[in-house]
Amino acid sequence: MAFFTIEKRLRSDGTARYRCTVAVRKNGKYLHRENKTFSKNSLAKSWGAKRVAYLEEHGIPEAVNAASSSSIWTVGELLKRYEDHPNVKIGASKKSALRVLGRSPIAEVRLIDLKASHIIEHCQMRKMQNLAPSTISQDVSYLGIAMQAARPLFNVEVNLNELSDAKIWLRNMGLVAQSQRRSRRPTSGEVDRLYEVLQAKAETAYTGAPLHQIFMFSILTSMRIGEVCRILWADVDEEQRSVIVRDRKDPRKKSGNHMSVPLLGEAWILLQAQPKSDERIFPYNPKTITAMYRRVRDELGIEDLRYHDMRREGASRLFEAGFSIEEVAQVTGHRSLNILWQVYTELFPKTLHDRFDELNKGGKLGGKIKKVREGS
Repeated sequence: MAFFTIEKRLRSDGTARYRCTVAVRKNGKYLHRENKTFSKNSLAKSWGAKRVAYLEEHGIPEAVNAASSSSIWTVGELLKRYEDHPNVKIGASKKSALRVLGRSPIAEVRLIDLKASHIIEHCQMRKMQNLAPSTISQDVSYLGIAMQAARPLFNVEVNLNELSDAKIWLRNMGLVAQSQRRSRRPTSGEVDRLYEVLQAKAETAYTGAPLHQIFMFSILTSMRIGEVCRILWADVDEEQRSVIVRDRKDPRKKSGNHMSVPLLGEAWILLQAQPKSDERIFPYNPKTITAMYRRVRDELGIEDLRYHDMRREGASRLFEAGFSIEEVAQVTGHRSLNILWQVYTELFPKTLHDRFDELNKGGKLGGKIKKVREGS
């Protein structure tokens, strides 16, 4: 059965536009979908009602060839088809970004009309929303992936030269850039204050989540919060004091990327302290945990400290305890050691003097220099 919906959207200049989507769905799957945008709600309703009546009378239009598909499909249609493709695996963050793109004005542009200027205009609009160049770069990246998939997956022609031209000028204009590497670590005082307030919040949390214990577990294991809330009791190895983290994030492979992670020291104690009331050890929504963390952080007046920074803090603590990069990687799950090397090299220039003095207690490393100073 055909139906239509109308979505009110505000453009960058504040004017309202009304996007009418007409669709046919059966057994929970879309068989057909089309949309058009209007300046007035009444016009959108009129068009939607006419298209529904037409589809009810004449049925779904027959499939068209690649050339005509690109003249009919919009960018939004391509993004939705790409997201819904049964053989395309998309993570939560990528899916969210694709849906934001699908609600943007660029989604209304037909593929045959898509120019570099449309992509640049989209990025300029995103900059006006105070987004960082690295976030805008993500938009362009995901748009590009969908455009590159158009021909092999859907037999739809897309002019990729327009995307290439846009990327050149976006870099020249400073609208896109790689994300900056963070080096923020919490001080011991910040960790203590966060822990105390999270412990107090946990006593009244409606979810019953042990917020303070999850916070410390995140630091001690260097796990992402999504991984913490996903680990299972069935994957705990009592003898090895480890747990299998399934589908761990990796640039090259996420699905099936399972890793056995050792739970060192207090991490094992915290895990054992959890009630076995669910198949998951921490059966809570990661977004709820991070939202509460941000609220507490802001209440304490702690600036520029993200929950994900706890992962770096955990790795730094292991380095400071004397673990090698390879050993730390077994905990953090890094396939490539480059990122851990950056953490290591940023961390240890501050403590190399102490390290040298400790090794030099017997005078083996600085004996000759000492003699020079004494005039020998």
